[in-house]
Amino acid sequence: MICPEDIQCIGQEVAIRWQDGTEDYLPMEQLRALSPSAEQQGERDLLGKTIGGTSLRHYPGVLVTGWVPVGGYGIQFSFSDGHRTGIYSFAYLKEIARSPSA
Repeated sequence: MICPEDIQCIGQEVAIRWQDGTEDYLPMEQLRALSPSAEQQGERDLLGKTIGGTSLRHYPGVLVTGWVPVGGYGIQFSFSDGHRTGIYSFAYLKEIARSPSA
């Protein structure tokens, strides 16, 4: 697993330099919209039905205000709108970076 070597906020993007020397630049609004939290995505009940979550997919002006590492596998970002419950695995961050809207 490739881990971040450095993380910085640059303008309205989160810049991540990975241990393999690659760099990704992730728009903060996109990170907020793609939060893997149950608050954003909802959770599945025993029958597979999604409960909760939100239909919001745009968060204009929302900024990353901080982050903390989670174990050796992810990062938990804090956002200016108060959201801070999603844990972004390193693999998920790479997936977001590869998506066409990043």
